[in-house]
Amino acid sequence: MNAPHPDPLWPAYDRPDHLAAIEAVPLQERGLPGSTYDVLTRAADLWPDRPALTVLPSAERWTDGTTTDFAGLRDQVHRIANLFHRHGVRRTTAVGLLTPNTGLLPATLLAAQLAGIAAPVNPALAAEHAERLLRLGGARILVAAGPELDAGAWRTARAAAAAPGVTALFALRPLDAPGAGPELEPVAGVEVAYLHAAAAGQPVELDPGVIPPQAGDLAACFHTGGTTGDPKLAAHTHANEVADAWMIAANSLLEPDAALFAGLPLFHVNALVVTLLAPLLRGQHSVWAGPLGYREPALFAHLWKIVERFRIAAMSAVPTVYAGLARVPVDADITSLRFAIVGASPLPEAVREAFERHTGVPLCQGYGLTEATCGSARGFLGEHGRPGAVGQRMPYQRAKTVRIDDDGRWHDLPPGRPGILALSGPTVFPGYVVGHDGHGPRLDTLGSVRDGWLNTGDLARLDPEGFIHLLGRAKDLIIRGGHNIDPAVVEDALLAHPAVTGASAVGRPDPHAGEVPVAYVTLAPGTADTVAGELMAFAARLVPERAAAPKDVIVLPALPLTDIGKPNKVPLRLDATRRAVAAALADLGVTVDHERILCTVADGRTTVTIPQAEDPRLGPQLTAGLALSGIEWSFQ
Repeated sequence: MNAPHPDPLWPAYDRPDHLAAIEAVPLQERGLPGSTYDVLTRAADLWPDRPALTVLPSAERWTDGTTTDFAGLRDQVHRIANLFHRHGVRRTTAVGLLTPNTGLLPATLLAAQLAGIAAPVNPALAAEHAERLLRLGGARILVAAGPELDAGAWRTARAAAAAPGVTALFALRPLDAPGAGPELEPVAGVEVAYLHAAAAGQPVELDPGVIPPQAGDLAACFHTGGTTGDPKLAAHTHANEVADAWMIAANSLLEPDAALFAGLPLFHVNALVVTLLAPLLRGQHSVWAGPLGYREPALFAHLWKIVERFRIAAMSAVPTVYAGLARVPVDADITSLRFAIVGASPLPEAVREAFERHTGVPLCQGYGLTEATCGSARGFLGEHGRPGAVGQRMPYQRAKTVRIDDDGRWHDLPPGRPGILALSGPTVFPGYVVGHDGHGPRLDTLGSVRDGWLNTGDLARLDPEGFIHLLGRAKDLIIRGGHNIDPAVVEDALLAHPAVTGASAVGRPDPHAGEVPVAYVTLAPGTADTVAGELMAFAARLVPERAAAPKDVIVLPALPLTDIGKPNKVPLRLDATRRAVAAALADLGVTVDHERILCTVADGRTTVTIPQAEDPRLGPQLTAGLALSGIEWSFQ
């Protein structure tokens, strides 16, 4: 008897040496669905009664989740897409989403991609930034957290809805909220309603006027993390999202009916691709945390019970989550948890060791960025023998390192030579949204893509098997007297101290060296204040070179993070700059508290505002003598 023919959609993929066999079959012969809508309808046809999503109302009410099967999810998407279409959404029309995770959000995002373009925005952003991103996305319809779910997001959405061109504002409610909900205040010229009520009146079959998307159509615009500057709006095609979701779902370590835990917000690509689209492709069950996700402190206390109840096989989070879970007692049977995925920022080895020792669950690192849709590299179980590696490039994606001259010219580097990491393949985005015309969003890669290759901005080297070894982020490098220092070597040294629970190193402006490394740390509860004075000497003994020894170590109650838990170095750079300015002024005989100095960064320029009221000598003549380069001065 002949052996069954292998399924071209799901090759064996759980070891590094599987990559060559996978790529021996062209991607176009794999039979991938053409769009995220095709992913959904395929799941509903194959597994109509299988649970697709369980959404938890909150960590404290983790036993009260609401479950939707694949057929029910398709029906929700149809009703919402019909509603959007009847309010003027077409293929190139954006639907703005400003809300934390809640029961209807996954269906709403998929419906936005079916009828038009989804434009999710972080509801925790300052109102002016959120409104700017919604305007940049060209949102015609807004879906936002209603006043019960997030009063601040609702206020921002109401202000954004008053912009020209917006025709409707729909509110989302908390899961299982009682009653009809508070009355929604009107917005002139805009229909305002609860989404669930408005969608309930729509047919369950897709309106013939809704033209399903094609692979090359835009699916979404996601704003970048903004950890090194102002966020931009990166566009994704349906082909981008489906290809990347397939690369992640092809992990043959997980059973087709495995359950995954989702705690990241749906305004982030990881949540969409890793914990929504990838499970849809395999018919897997995803369990979604409450609106705050991993940012809800109570979730940590209940997470192991959630793993036990739903037999969670994998989860995806950022390093700070695993650092926290390493201190939570394991009070449940978590043997179903095969591995945990970690990405979004480099994984300190101390965090890996603590989590794996505490739980027995291996961490599997990944790497990606919004401009390459989501994931571009993945690790494998048992591959810890590659220090610094964030994973092997994923199938059909290519990776190389380049040197980029000051005039913008790219030079390919030999294999193994460190340089700026560049990626190409089916997940590279078509560009940033820079405006709109009669044909929809106007896109521009802003110089980040050259001949199909994406400049990731990360420094890396590649080994012969395609594993990517990150060496730092180009914008994070500390450049001391022309010498590049990777902040990770400073951070790793400090994290080796038993009292240090978090570390982040940045460059501080220096009149002689240009920049010098300084570090910000958090300490374990109960740590004596005297430890802070030991840390500079401790780090100096462990860093590989004297130039990388931190010139200062500053203790904070918490390190700044983005809303998905990525380290956010922008506030630390600004603080370091304020301290450098205060020190330089002190050398000139003028004393100014560094906290009174204002510091902002925009378009790559740092502006320092000096409070002249502090000292009458403060002004352009004095600051002309400050030997701090790259700073623009203003006075108030």
